[in-house]
Amino acid sequence: MRVSVIGCGHLGASHAAAMAELGHEVIGVEIDPDKCATLATGASWFYEAGLDDLLAKHVPTGRLRFTTSLAEAAAFADVHFLAVGTPLRADGQGYDVSQVLGAVEQLVPLLRRPAMIIGKSTVTVGTVARLQQIITERAGVEGIELVWNPEFLREGHAVADSLFPDRILVGLTSPTALAAVQEVYAPITARGDIEMVVTDPATAEVAKSAANAFLATKISYINAIAQVCDLTGANIDDVAHVMGIDKRIGHGGMRAGLGYGGGCLPKDVAAFAHAVTKLGATDAAGLLDAVQAVNRARMDTAVQLVAHAAARPLAGLTIGYLGAAFKAGTSDVRDSPALRLADRLHHLGATVRVHDPESLDNARRSHPQLAFADTALDAVAGADLVVVATEWGQYTRDPKLPVAAADRTPARTVVDVRNALDAEPWLAAGWTVHQMGRPTRSPDA
Repeated sequence: MRVSVIGCGHLGASHAAAMAELGHEVIGVEIDPDKCATLATGASWFYEAGLDDLLAKHVPTGRLRFTTSLAEAAAFADVHFLAVGTPLRADGQGYDVSQVLGAVEQLVPLLRRPAMIIGKSTVTVGTVARLQQIITERAGVEGIELVWNPEFLREGHAVADSLFPDRILVGLTSPTALAAVQEVYAPITARGDIEMVVTDPATAEVAKSAANAFLATKISYINAIAQVCDLTGANIDDVAHVMGIDKRIGHGGMRAGLGYGGGCLPKDVAAFAHAVTKLGATDAAGLLDAVQAVNRARMDTAVQLVAHAAARPLAGLTIGYLGAAFKAGTSDVRDSPALRLADRLHHLGATVRVHDPESLDNARRSHPQLAFADTALDAVAGADLVVVATEWGQYTRDPKLPVAAADRTPARTVVDVRNALDAEPWLAAGWTVHQMGRPTRSPDA
């Protein structure tokens, strides 16, 4: 099929590359000329695991190309995916869907034949109805249909999740729309292990928000239990393992740490909480407010853990800080818990020297008040303690790092606020290890 993807950010670029990998002819629309020019070279303007490989594979062949022209996409494609951003509004009260509405307002008058518009952006209930009204008012031809097909991608795994999703959700209203969606996703559904859930657009909208809010709830719940473990001396890993054995609960998303962040969960939970409050669903609103409160409180807990590990005032200390991205596998620093914690430590008077393998430039732009280092060893050199703030494998699983860092950092104290560290190599190299919800471990213990 001929497919367009409108908006080539973290979601859109990954989706466009995946559509090309599935065999479709794809044109991506990115209105930022610099970003578009970068994508047209076969490389991404941000880091997402596996994305550059697909771009380098399909851009040179012409199967995947990029443009700033919506008219070019309208003339080329029969299916148009909407992947533009829906940030949280400045007042925190729901999504800013102006880019979604604007994209459809501009696209529809350019369509000269029947086409399918498939929304992937995360929106609040009622947005699809507004988009359908725009199509009805502005369409110059018959047969333009709207489908809602929300994404369930994890940043850092967006390419893999696009090609091997755990589910495909579509909200639609006609057999024609269903046939088009089935054709788009046929290379995936032909494998026989993926369920395509077909429902109405309003249900698809709610299901997306509900899924993200529940994941945030699991993360906040295990972080709340980590606080109980801190107070009782219990081991959060064993608690989470016991809980996760129950198939009704599962292990996914149950690792204590800094809490959730990034470009999706914070805004999705906030927007969903606002929406259900307006609907009068007070029980749901109260639960979601509590989820957000627990997540906010993780910063206080992390600061306390760092202060406890330092065993002296933070003012004047140098902290070797490993991680700036909100999670491993991406260069995204939007609402990064790692950088929020770094900011807190900086404001308490510490010199925070940050390294990240992929997001260093983004972090420099967004947090110029911090210090930065080009390598992990440079970041920890002479530091009074080390903080692991993003769960990159080169920090958490490389047994050479604690040995090399020990020669640079006489204090040999590491604070893992992600609970992702393989502690044994650090202990063997003479480090004291502090983690969230776990007892402190010393090399001589």
